[in-house]
Amino acid sequence: MHTRTLGSGKLEVSALGLGCMGMSEFYGTPDKQDGIDTIHRALDLGITFFDTADMYGPFTNEKLVGKALDGHREKAVIATKFGNVRSEDGGFHGVDGRPEYVREACEASLQRLGVDTIDLYYQHRVDPDVPIEETVGAMGRLVDEGKVRALGLSEAAPETIRRANGEHAITALQTEYSLWSRFPEEEILPTCRELGVGFVPYSPLGRGFLTGRFQSPDDLPEGDFRAERYPRFERENFEQNLKLVGAVEDMAAEKSVAPAQLALAWVLAQGEEEGHAEGTEIVPIPGTTSVEHLEENAGATKVTLTGADLAHLDEIAPQGAAAGARYSDMSSVNR
Repeated sequence: MHTRTLGSGKLEVSALGLGCMGMSEFYGTPDKQDGIDTIHRALDLGITFFDTADMYGPFTNEKLVGKALDGHREKAVIATKFGNVRSEDGGFHGVDGRPEYVREACEASLQRLGVDTIDLYYQHRVDPDVPIEETVGAMGRLVDEGKVRALGLSEAAPETIRRANGEHAITALQTEYSLWSRFPEEEILPTCRELGVGFVPYSPLGRGFLTGRFQSPDDLPEGDFRAERYPRFERENFEQNLKLVGAVEDMAAEKSVAPAQLALAWVLAQGEEEGHAEGTEIVPIPGTTSVEHLEENAGATKVTLTGADLAHLDEIAPQGAAAGARYSDMSSVNR
Protein backbone atom coordinates (compact mmCIF):
# COMPACT_ATOMS: atom_id res chain seq x y z
CA MET A 1 0.00 0.00 0.00
CA HIS A 2 1.60 3.26 -1.09
CA THR A 3 1.01 6.53 0.74
CA ARG A 4 -0.37 9.96 -0.05
CA THR A 5 0.05 13.30 1.67
CA LEU A 6 -2.78 15.50 2.93
CA GLY A 7 -2.42 19.26 3.24
CA SER A 8 0.40 21.63 3.87
CA GLY A 9 0.84 19.94 7.26
CA LYS A 10 2.10 16.92 5.30
CA LEU A 11 -0.07 14.31 7.01
CA GLU A 12 1.09 11.05 5.44
CA VAL A 13 -1.57 8.36 5.17
CA SER A 14 -2.21 5.19 3.18
CA ALA A 15 -3.63 5.87 -0.29
CA LEU A 16 -6.83 4.16 0.82
CA GLY A 17 -8.33 4.68 4.26
CA LEU A 18 -11.05 2.85 6.18
CA GLY A 19 -14.36 4.41 7.18
CA CYS A 20 -15.46 2.85 10.47
CA MET A 21 -18.99 4.30 10.88
CA GLY A 22 -20.85 1.17 9.78
CA MET A 23 -19.12 -0.86 12.47
CA SER A 24 -21.42 0.74 15.04
CA GLU A 25 -24.73 1.71 13.38
CA PHE A 26 -26.68 2.98 10.36
CA TYR A 27 -26.13 0.01 8.03
CA GLY A 28 -28.02 -2.76 9.82
CA THR A 29 -26.95 -4.47 13.05
CA PRO A 30 -23.15 -4.68 13.19
CA ASP A 31 -21.01 -7.17 15.09
CA LYS A 32 -18.36 -5.47 17.20
CA GLN A 33 -15.81 -8.24 16.74
CA ASP A 34 -16.23 -8.11 12.96
CA GLY A 35 -15.30 -4.43 13.14
CA ILE A 36 -12.20 -5.11 15.21
CA ASP A 37 -11.14 -7.95 12.92
CA THR A 38 -11.58 -5.69 9.89
CA ILE A 39 -9.42 -2.96 11.42
CA HIS A 40 -6.70 -5.49 12.27
CA ARG A 41 -6.75 -6.86 8.72
CA ALA A 42 -6.54 -3.31 7.38
CA LEU A 43 -3.33 -2.82 9.33
CA ASP A 44 -1.97 -6.05 7.84
CA LEU A 45 -2.72 -4.70 4.36
CA GLY A 46 -0.88 -1.44 5.04
CA ILE A 47 -3.97 0.71 5.58
CA THR A 48 -3.05 3.31 8.19
CA PHE A 49 -5.87 5.89 7.94
CA PHE A 50 -8.95 5.25 10.11
CA ASP A 51 -12.01 7.50 10.14
CA THR A 52 -14.55 7.73 12.97
CA ALA A 53 -16.67 10.39 14.72
CA ASP A 54 -18.09 11.01 18.17
CA MET A 55 -21.67 10.75 16.84
CA TYR A 56 -21.26 7.24 15.43
CA GLY A 57 -22.92 4.83 17.80
CA PRO A 58 -23.44 7.35 19.33
CA PHE A 59 -20.09 7.48 21.15
CA THR A 60 -19.34 3.75 20.74
CA ASN A 61 -17.46 3.83 17.42
CA GLU A 62 -14.55 5.81 18.82
CA LYS A 63 -14.27 3.25 21.63
CA LEU A 64 -14.26 0.40 19.10
CA VAL A 65 -11.58 2.07 16.98
CA GLY A 66 -9.52 2.85 20.06
CA LYS A 67 -9.74 -0.74 21.27
CA ALA A 68 -8.84 -2.17 17.87
CA LEU A 69 -5.82 0.13 17.54
CA ASP A 70 -4.59 -0.37 21.10
CA GLY A 71 -1.03 -1.58 20.74
CA HIS A 72 -0.87 -0.40 17.13
CA ARG A 73 -0.92 3.37 17.68
CA GLU A 74 2.39 3.97 15.94
CA LYS A 75 0.97 2.48 12.71
CA ALA A 76 -2.30 4.42 12.69
CA VAL A 77 -3.47 7.86 11.65
CA ILE A 78 -6.75 8.46 13.47
CA ALA A 79 -9.31 10.94 12.18
CA THR A 80 -12.41 11.79 14.18
CA LYS A 81 -15.08 14.45 14.03
CA PHE A 82 -17.22 16.68 16.25
CA GLY A 83 -20.16 19.00 15.72
CA ASN A 84 -23.17 16.74 15.11
CA VAL A 85 -24.67 16.63 18.57
CA ARG A 86 -26.32 13.44 19.79
CA SER A 87 -27.53 12.15 23.13
CA GLU A 88 -26.94 8.74 24.66
CA ASP A 89 -30.39 7.58 23.53
CA GLY A 90 -29.38 8.20 19.91
CA GLY A 91 -31.32 11.44 19.44
CA PHE A 92 -30.00 14.10 17.06
CA HIS A 93 -29.74 17.64 18.47
CA GLY A 94 -28.37 19.83 15.71
CA VAL A 95 -24.88 21.18 15.08
CA ASP A 96 -22.62 22.93 17.58
CA GLY A 97 -19.50 24.85 16.57
CA ARG A 98 -19.08 26.98 19.70
CA PRO A 99 -15.46 27.19 20.93
CA GLU A 100 -16.36 25.79 24.35
CA TYR A 101 -18.06 22.82 22.69
CA VAL A 102 -15.02 22.20 20.47
CA ARG A 103 -12.85 21.71 23.55
CA GLU A 104 -15.44 19.63 25.37
CA ALA A 105 -15.93 17.33 22.38
CA CYS A 106 -12.20 16.91 21.84
CA GLU A 107 -11.53 15.94 25.44
CA ALA A 108 -14.31 13.34 25.29
CA SER A 109 -13.02 11.90 22.00
CA LEU A 110 -9.47 11.61 23.34
CA GLN A 111 -10.81 9.66 26.31
CA ARG A 112 -12.95 7.31 24.22
CA LEU A 113 -10.15 6.66 21.72
CA GLY A 114 -7.62 6.15 24.51
CA VAL A 115 -5.02 8.38 22.86
CA ASP A 116 -3.12 11.54 23.76
CA THR A 117 -3.42 13.14 20.32
CA ILE A 118 -5.97 13.04 17.50
CA ASP A 119 -4.14 13.04 14.18
CA LEU A 120 -6.88 14.74 12.13
CA TYR A 121 -9.78 16.54 13.80
CA TYR A 122 -12.73 17.51 11.62
CA GLN A 123 -15.69 19.75 12.16
CA HIS A 124 -18.33 17.27 11.03
CA ARG A 125 -20.84 19.88 9.88
CA VAL A 126 -20.56 23.66 9.76
CA ASP A 127 -22.61 25.50 12.38
CA PRO A 128 -24.41 28.36 10.58
CA ASP A 129 -24.84 30.24 13.87
CA VAL A 130 -21.13 30.38 14.75
CA PRO A 131 -18.56 32.14 12.51
CA ILE A 132 -16.23 29.52 11.08
CA GLU A 133 -13.26 31.59 12.27
CA GLU A 134 -14.37 31.12 15.89
CA THR A 135 -14.76 27.37 15.54
CA VAL A 136 -11.48 26.87 13.69
CA GLY A 137 -9.71 29.23 16.07
CA ALA A 138 -10.71 26.95 18.94
CA MET A 139 -9.59 23.90 16.95
CA GLY A 140 -6.26 25.61 16.31
CA ARG A 141 -5.71 26.08 20.03
CA LEU A 142 -6.03 22.30 20.42
CA VAL A 143 -3.18 21.97 17.91
CA ASP A 144 -1.09 24.39 19.94
CA GLU A 145 -1.72 22.27 23.03
CA GLY A 146 -0.70 19.05 21.29
CA LYS A 147 -4.14 17.45 21.54
CA VAL A 148 -4.65 17.54 17.77
CA ARG A 149 -2.10 17.30 14.93
CA ALA A 150 -4.10 18.64 11.98
CA LEU A 151 -7.49 20.16 11.22
CA GLY A 152 -10.22 19.27 8.76
CA LEU A 153 -13.72 20.23 7.68
CA SER A 154 -16.54 18.06 6.40
CA GLU A 155 -19.16 19.09 3.84
CA ALA A 156 -18.02 22.74 3.87
CA ALA A 157 -18.68 25.13 1.00
CA PRO A 158 -15.77 26.71 -0.92
CA GLU A 159 -16.07 30.13 0.75
CA THR A 160 -16.20 28.48 4.18
CA ILE A 161 -13.04 26.53 3.37
CA ARG A 162 -11.29 29.77 2.39
CA ARG A 163 -12.29 31.56 5.57
CA ALA A 164 -11.35 28.60 7.75
CA ASN A 165 -7.96 28.24 6.07
CA GLY A 166 -7.32 31.92 6.69
CA GLU A 167 -7.71 31.28 10.41
CA HIS A 168 -5.65 28.07 10.57
CA ALA A 169 -4.25 25.71 7.94
CA ILE A 170 -6.85 23.15 6.94
CA THR A 171 -5.24 19.81 6.14
CA ALA A 172 -8.23 17.99 4.67
CA LEU A 173 -11.76 18.51 3.41
CA GLN A 174 -14.04 15.49 3.68
CA THR A 175 -17.03 15.34 1.35
CA GLU A 176 -18.99 12.67 -0.49
CA TYR A 177 -17.41 11.91 -3.86
CA SER A 178 -17.86 8.97 -6.21
CA LEU A 179 -18.97 8.05 -9.70
CA TRP A 180 -22.51 9.01 -8.69
CA SER A 181 -21.60 12.12 -6.64
CA ARG A 182 -19.29 14.25 -8.78
CA PHE A 183 -20.44 17.69 -7.62
CA PRO A 184 -17.09 18.49 -5.86
CA GLU A 185 -15.47 18.80 -9.28
CA GLU A 186 -17.30 22.09 -9.91
CA GLU A 187 -15.93 24.27 -7.08
CA ILE A 188 -14.83 22.25 -4.07
CA LEU A 189 -11.92 20.32 -5.60
CA PRO A 190 -10.54 23.43 -7.38
CA THR A 191 -10.69 25.33 -4.08
CA CYS A 192 -8.83 22.58 -2.24
CA ARG A 193 -6.15 22.49 -4.92
CA GLU A 194 -5.75 26.25 -4.83
CA LEU A 195 -5.34 26.30 -1.05
CA GLY A 196 -3.25 23.14 -0.64
CA VAL A 197 -5.99 21.22 1.16
CA GLY A 198 -6.16 17.44 0.86
CA PHE A 199 -9.42 15.81 -0.19
CA VAL A 200 -10.95 12.80 1.60
CA PRO A 201 -13.97 11.35 -0.22
CA TYR A 202 -16.43 9.50 1.98
CA SER A 203 -18.92 7.04 0.48
CA PRO A 204 -16.67 6.52 -2.58
CA LEU A 205 -18.76 3.42 -3.36
CA GLY A 206 -22.08 5.27 -3.21
CA ARG A 207 -22.91 3.80 0.22
CA GLY A 208 -22.40 0.36 -1.26
CA PHE A 209 -24.65 0.89 -4.29
CA LEU A 210 -21.78 0.96 -6.78
CA THR A 211 -20.59 -2.48 -5.66
CA GLY A 212 -23.58 -4.10 -7.38
CA ARG A 213 -24.58 -5.90 -4.19
CA PHE A 214 -28.07 -4.42 -4.12
CA GLN A 215 -30.63 -5.16 -6.81
CA SER A 216 -33.64 -3.86 -4.88
CA PRO A 217 -34.32 -1.74 -1.78
CA ASP A 218 -35.52 -4.99 -0.23
CA ASP A 219 -31.91 -6.23 -0.26
CA LEU A 220 -30.94 -3.73 2.46
CA PRO A 221 -30.54 -5.23 5.95
CA GLU A 222 -33.24 -4.69 8.54
CA GLY A 223 -32.73 -1.40 10.37
CA ASP A 224 -30.58 0.02 7.58
CA PHE A 225 -30.81 3.82 7.35
CA ARG A 226 -30.14 3.99 3.63
CA ALA A 227 -33.73 3.43 2.57
CA GLU A 228 -35.10 6.20 4.79
CA ARG A 229 -32.35 8.83 4.73
CA TYR A 230 -30.89 8.60 1.24
CA PRO A 231 -33.28 9.25 -1.67
CA ARG A 232 -31.08 7.39 -4.13
CA PHE A 233 -32.12 4.16 -2.40
CA GLU A 234 -35.83 4.95 -2.62
CA ARG A 235 -37.73 2.64 -4.91
CA GLU A 236 -38.56 5.29 -7.52
CA ASN A 237 -34.85 6.17 -7.93
CA PHE A 238 -33.41 2.71 -7.39
CA GLU A 239 -34.23 1.31 -10.84
CA GLN A 240 -32.72 4.33 -12.59
CA ASN A 241 -29.55 4.08 -10.54
CA LEU A 242 -29.24 0.37 -11.30
CA LYS A 243 -28.58 1.34 -14.93
CA LEU A 244 -25.47 3.22 -13.81
CA VAL A 245 -24.35 0.25 -11.72
CA GLY A 246 -24.93 -2.08 -14.65
CA ALA A 247 -22.64 -0.02 -16.86
CA VAL A 248 -19.94 -0.06 -14.16
CA GLU A 249 -20.34 -3.84 -13.80
CA ASP A 250 -19.95 -4.35 -17.54
CA MET A 251 -16.75 -2.33 -17.68
CA ALA A 252 -15.39 -4.06 -14.56
CA ALA A 253 -16.00 -7.44 -16.16
CA GLU A 254 -14.09 -6.35 -19.26
CA LYS A 255 -11.11 -5.41 -17.06
CA SER A 256 -11.46 -8.55 -14.89
CA VAL A 257 -11.89 -6.55 -11.68
CA ALA A 258 -14.74 -6.18 -9.20
CA PRO A 259 -17.15 -3.24 -9.67
CA ALA A 260 -16.05 -1.85 -6.29
CA GLN A 261 -12.42 -1.93 -7.41
CA LEU A 262 -13.23 -0.08 -10.62
CA ALA A 263 -15.24 2.59 -8.77
CA LEU A 264 -12.47 3.10 -6.20
CA ALA A 265 -9.74 3.11 -8.84
CA TRP A 266 -11.60 5.94 -10.56
CA VAL A 267 -11.64 8.01 -7.33
CA LEU A 268 -7.96 7.29 -6.72
CA ALA A 269 -7.14 8.35 -10.27
CA GLN A 270 -8.66 11.79 -9.69
CA GLY A 271 -5.78 12.51 -7.32
CA GLU A 272 -3.05 11.35 -9.68
CA GLU A 273 -3.24 14.09 -12.28
CA GLU A 274 -0.14 16.21 -12.79
CA GLY A 275 0.03 19.83 -11.72
CA HIS A 276 -1.71 19.58 -8.35
CA ALA A 277 -0.29 21.59 -5.47
CA GLU A 278 1.55 19.64 -2.79
CA GLY A 279 -0.80 18.10 -0.26
CA THR A 280 -3.91 18.16 -2.46
CA GLU A 281 -3.98 14.43 -2.99
CA ILE A 282 -7.20 12.40 -2.80
CA VAL A 283 -7.59 9.64 -0.19
CA PRO A 284 -10.94 7.80 -0.26
CA ILE A 285 -12.23 6.11 2.89
CA PRO A 286 -14.61 3.30 1.87
CA GLY A 287 -16.36 1.76 4.84
CA THR A 288 -16.94 -1.92 5.45
CA THR A 289 -17.46 -4.36 8.30
CA SER A 290 -16.23 -7.33 6.27
CA VAL A 291 -12.66 -8.56 5.91
CA GLU A 292 -13.58 -9.98 2.50
CA HIS A 293 -14.87 -6.64 1.23
CA LEU A 294 -11.90 -4.83 2.78
CA GLU A 295 -9.49 -7.03 0.85
CA GLU A 296 -11.46 -6.44 -2.33
CA ASN A 297 -11.37 -2.68 -1.79
CA ALA A 298 -7.63 -2.71 -1.10
CA GLY A 299 -7.14 -4.36 -4.48
CA ALA A 300 -8.32 -1.14 -6.13
CA THR A 301 -4.90 0.40 -5.49
CA LYS A 302 -3.46 -2.07 -8.01
CA VAL A 303 -5.97 -1.32 -10.76
CA THR A 304 -4.57 0.87 -13.53
CA LEU A 305 -6.97 2.98 -15.57
CA THR A 306 -5.88 4.31 -18.94
CA GLY A 307 -6.94 7.63 -20.38
CA ALA A 308 -9.45 5.74 -22.51
CA ASP A 309 -10.82 4.00 -19.42
CA LEU A 310 -11.32 7.30 -17.64
CA ALA A 311 -12.99 8.82 -20.68
CA HIS A 312 -15.37 5.85 -20.86
CA LEU A 313 -16.24 6.24 -17.17
CA ASP A 314 -16.96 9.91 -17.80
CA GLU A 315 -19.49 8.77 -20.40
CA ILE A 316 -20.97 6.13 -18.09
CA ALA A 317 -21.24 8.39 -15.06
CA PRO A 318 -21.26 12.09 -15.95
CA GLN A 319 -22.07 14.69 -13.31
CA GLY A 320 -25.70 14.42 -12.29
CA ALA A 321 -26.08 10.83 -13.52
CA ALA A 322 -27.60 9.52 -10.27
CA ALA A 323 -31.33 9.86 -9.63
CA GLY A 324 -32.25 11.43 -6.29
CA ALA A 325 -30.56 13.79 -3.83
CA ARG A 326 -27.63 12.71 -1.66
CA TYR A 327 -29.63 13.26 1.54
CA SER A 328 -33.32 13.63 2.26
CA ASP A 329 -32.37 16.84 4.10
CA MET A 330 -29.58 18.73 2.34
CA SER A 331 -29.68 21.76 4.65
CA SER A 332 -26.60 20.81 6.67
CA VAL A 333 -24.20 20.04 3.81
CA ASN A 334 -22.06 22.28 1.61
CA ARG A 335 -22.45 25.36 3.78
